[in-house]
Amino acid sequence: MQRTAMEKLKEWKMKRNRKPLILKGARQVGKTWLMKKFGVDCFKNVAYINFDSDVRMRQIFEDDYDISRILRMINIETGVKIQPEETLIIFDEVQEAPKAISSLKYFCENAPEYAVIAAGSLLGVAIHEGVSFPVGKVETLEIHPMSYHEFLLAMGEEGLADLLGKKEYAIIHTFADRYIHWLKLYYYIGGMPEAVNDYAENGDVTSVREIQKQILELYEQDFSKHTPDTELARLRMVWNSVPLQLAKENKKFFFGHLKQGARAKDFELAIEWLLDCGLIGKVYRVEKPAVPLKAYVDFSAFKIYLLDVGLLGAMSDLDARTILEGSQLFTEFKGALTEQYVYQQIIAETEYTPYYFSANSHTEIDFLVQKEGSVAPVEVKAEENVKAKSLQAYCRKYQPPYAVRTSMTDYREEDWMVNLPLYAIENL
Repeated sequence: MQRTAMEKLKEWKMKRNRKPLILKGARQVGKTWLMKKFGVDCFKNVAYINFDSDVRMRQIFEDDYDISRILRMINIETGVKIQPEETLIIFDEVQEAPKAISSLKYFCENAPEYAVIAAGSLLGVAIHEGVSFPVGKVETLEIHPMSYHEFLLAMGEEGLADLLGKKEYAIIHTFADRYIHWLKLYYYIGGMPEAVNDYAENGDVTSVREIQKQILELYEQDFSKHTPDTELARLRMVWNSVPLQLAKENKKFFFGHLKQGARAKDFELAIEWLLDCGLIGKVYRVEKPAVPLKAYVDFSAFKIYLLDVGLLGAMSDLDARTILEGSQLFTEFKGALTEQYVYQQIIAETEYTPYYFSANSHTEIDFLVQKEGSVAPVEVKAEENVKAKSLQAYCRKYQPPYAVRTSMTDYREEDWMVNLPLYAIENL
């Protein structure tokens, strides 16, 4: 597999004032594979510690933060000679060893010549539970499920992926059918590396769905293992409601859909827990489409998306034929998968933070992003039905310098907006 995050890791390795690096992201998005692959490709040797299974190493960090002592212990435990700049030290499942997280401060201050990278799928939860985080002494990198671009590479379609990167739309148009073929498969398979790798090797969608169900079951086990009984029921309500919330015409998260009389304050902790784990993403409504968008956020109104489009389909029990062979999906599910897909690509492939805007029932914009000192609206269309009434109304009122409609139709520029194919959303 090729992950775009690998280039960011290589950049980190070469930094003059390098700090320890923490990879953040949900379980099963490929953090461990990425760290080990990076170590093999870019270092002479790798010292790997998994705190979830290595009780002895957890205890080593309990005594003090003497880095020379800790390095000797890592050498003994792993059998790897720890050499500055030549050895990658990996701390995996670091949330299981709070003192190891704190030790990163001392690696930064007292031993910056050692390359240390850490990861934890429940790191955000651990920090909210009181684990001291070495603010200012570490760098962080968010790891997401594989994007559509990475998916193309995994399927052996380097040429198609390369064309997207070069924005050669005249040629891209020629291969639109192939891009759409892979896009619909991506809607089903998603970007969880195990599912992508399995399909690349076996071409079996049934096996993919089994893997997705196993991943969802693993997440459910984390719920039971790491949340108090008082919160468990609420957490499951929020988690299981996401497909229903996205299926609505108005995708704003309604607490009333969880249970009758539900109030926001009763479910705040459950939502935060899922956010901390990287299992969901929150897109806030802005009250005014103006720069900076962050200044106009309405924190009481938001949409919630899952981390992965394939897992959304698995939770909804959508079969492969529905997605791959017909448009029924987009009638029955009202474009939920498409909007989930676009959100996922914005988060993984661009530097933008997405928001949404709703002035009334006639003017609701799926996403807003801040671009070069202005606000760009993005309207999502699931198929080739490209009547963009909300976008037109928005543009008439706010006169944005740049507006985007993304759909299954080809790239084209009009006076008031650009139509960007869904499969090219990385070029937003």
